[in-house]
Amino acid sequence: MNQERVYKILLGAHISEKATVIADNANQFAFKVAKDATRPEIKEAVETIYGVSVKNVSVLNVKGKVKRNMRGVSRKPSWKKAYVRLEEGHDIDFASIGE
Repeated sequence: MNQERVYKILLGAHISEKATVIADNANQFAFKVAKDATRPEIKEAVETIYGVSVKNVSVLNVKGKVKRNMRGVSRKPSWKKAYVRLEEGHDIDFASIGE
């Protein structure tokens, strides 16, 4: 896989209450990924960008919510989420990545 594709797969970290709990307990991290990304591509992208060893990857499609307002009904876009479990001893610190 080329370097350009590696950086287009991961769209960003998904930060939520559930994501922080599983990061602490199970050494798993949640990412928003491209809709056409596969598990091996996600694994390679995380290992390349963050320099960690990935144990396994779980992927799920998140359906967009229907929102209602005074102008009618609209739908938020659907997206893909990946849970990445790291090997023992590896960790991703999102606070120090930009430094």
